Parts: sequence; C-alpha cells; structure tokens
Amino acid sequence: MAFQDKTLVCRDCGAQFVFTAGEQEFYQQKGFEHEPSRCPDCRAKKRGGERRAPEDRAMYPAVCSDCGQETMVPFEPRPDKPVYCQACFARHRRR
Repeated sequence: MAFQDKTLVCRDCGAQFVFTAGEQEFYQQKGFEHEPSRCPDCRAKKRGGERRAPEDRAMYPAVCSDCGQETMVPFEPRPDKPVYCQACFARHRRR
C-alpha cells in the first residue's frame, strides 16, 4: 500500500498540518490505529515542551505543621493534611 501525504486539522489550534507518507508508514509499523489529531507544535506543548516557569506558579500561605513558621507552598493547603516549610519538608524526606 502506497501512502500519500494528507492534510489534517489540529484539534487544539485549528491549524492545518501535513501527515506525511513517511509518518503514516511509521504509524502503521508501530500498530497505531489513529491519525495524529494535533499539529507538531501542539503535540510538543502537550508533552511538556513549554512548561510554566516556577515564578508563574501560584503559591499559597501556610503554617508549618512541625515548627509553626509561616511559609508559602505551591498547592492549596487542606486542613486534613500536614504542611511543612522547606527545612521541615527536607527532614521528613530523609526519614
């Protein structure tokens, strides 16, 4: 079966991209049953090619469950789970 290039539309950004004959042959060899639904740029983003910078991460105020020091954590604290400052967290990880 000879493959021919196909033009597909990305489900994320709506851009057209080419699903080449070589890519189609590769998909067949690997046993993939579906054509790609995202363009190469959106596939890279989904894989984590463009991760958020740490300074963009939302931080939440908390009080350390061990030492009582005020700290900031990258998740919303819950009353049923302990929260640790960096120093106490490091001590707990070593255990």
